[in-house]
Amino acid sequence: MSDRVIIGLEVHAQITSLKTKLFCSCSSDYRGRKPNTNVCPTCLGLPGSLPVLNRAALEKAIALALALNCRISEKLIFVRKHYFYPDLPKNYQISQYDRYGLIPFAVSGSIAIDMGNYSKVVRIRRINIEEDTGRIVYPGGSPLGSTYSLVDYNRAGIALLEIVTEPDFSNSREARVFLEKLGSILEHLDITDTSLEGALRADANISVAGGPRVEIKNIGSPRELEKALNYEIARQLNILKSGGTLERETRHWIKEKGITVPSRAKELEGDYRYFPDPDLPPISIPPDLIESIKRRLPELPDLRARRLAEEYGIGSYMASVLVLNKRLCDHFENTVRLCGNPKLVSSILVNEFLRWVDELDLDLGEGLRRLNSKRLCRIVDYLEKGLISVKLLKEYVRRVIVENTDPEKIVESGMTTLSSAEDIEKIVEEVFKEYPKAVEDARRDPKAVNFLVGQVMKKTRGRADPKLTNAIILRRLQEHESG
Repeated sequence: MSDRVIIGLEVHAQITSLKTKLFCSCSSDYRGRKPNTNVCPTCLGLPGSLPVLNRAALEKAIALALALNCRISEKLIFVRKHYFYPDLPKNYQISQYDRYGLIPFAVSGSIAIDMGNYSKVVRIRRINIEEDTGRIVYPGGSPLGSTYSLVDYNRAGIALLEIVTEPDFSNSREARVFLEKLGSILEHLDITDTSLEGALRADANISVAGGPRVEIKNIGSPRELEKALNYEIARQLNILKSGGTLERETRHWIKEKGITVPSRAKELEGDYRYFPDPDLPPISIPPDLIESIKRRLPELPDLRARRLAEEYGIGSYMASVLVLNKRLCDHFENTVRLCGNPKLVSSILVNEFLRWVDELDLDLGEGLRRLNSKRLCRIVDYLEKGLISVKLLKEYVRRVIVENTDPEKIVESGMTTLSSAEDIEKIVEEVFKEYPKAVEDARRDPKAVNFLVGQVMKKTRGRADPKLTNAIILRRLQEHESG
């Protein structure tokens, strides 16, 4: 039996930079509001109400289509996609369709992703402009833990861009890298603030070993996408290996439990009963509008990474990691403008900052507020002046992020480099007495000196100056030999 995996994604990106919803004047700032208060007759689909397109949404969609190398249609034709779910107050969603003379907003794009040891071009099948649904709220926290559900329509009508890929992914890691890069592009275009809850969501279509396509819904981040796909691949393979059969279905990802659960039988195209929306006539997209937006496109992640590597000399890897998040990249450039030393700053952000943010499951924005440019520059300054060592620098970064404390307070606590030769001499003497065999080994093998240095660092809790410590130990070894 072949274990071949085929994955395609449907990504829904809210246009969070808009002030109002897609077809009405209700505020797009629905988060934190009392349920069902950010609504009007239009977004509720009440009889007699008429939708009016938000022009800024169209301009943002054009910018994304250009950034993804898509061909933009001459006309924008809205259709009604019918399905009876409680989170759709109208019982249909306004979107686009690609058959029977109807056309999507944009088609045939691509994004190149770098997987380290290979690269890949992911094809974009289409981009649609559509409206978001309401939210189903489970008082128990998830469908598994609730005996009933509630519906909040505040989100209904929020502008969405649906980005549909071809089934070009062969593993979960590729899908995650793609979603991370797409999120960065959306941020650089000022379309989506991906840090907002629900702003970037993915549905994954996956088939294993030639089996039927299963859709996984409710995936809210690149990391969760990778987890959901890994779980689903294992689930489907286990069913097949035990002699079972797979069904075409829609499943939901339950983040808290790390599993997918059945939702409903997968709809077929005909179930949606697409037809042109009679309230929204076709809208011509002028070529001069496209050209105007093309001229105003900002620096996109690939170009920015190339510039960072060349301008700051930080290397292509560091640059590529930084541009995956616009706020992180902006933070890097702001910090370097303040205190220079781009190689050290990029190393701290990529190797230390991101590790602690991930380990603490901390919001990136909160992490950047804690390790702000002023604090980061102060830590860099301490290292450059010899007040702290590289090892202490890592501890400073950890404490600033974990404890949200100022570097000055850590200095005041006495956590600085021990640079007194006399003090280090005493500790080296203690180590020599405690580890006579290691001393003999170091006389025969220079590499064994590292153990003695490590013991001094351990006794001083990382405070001893590593270079001075190494020099004192080597001198003591030579003196012992000559003596």
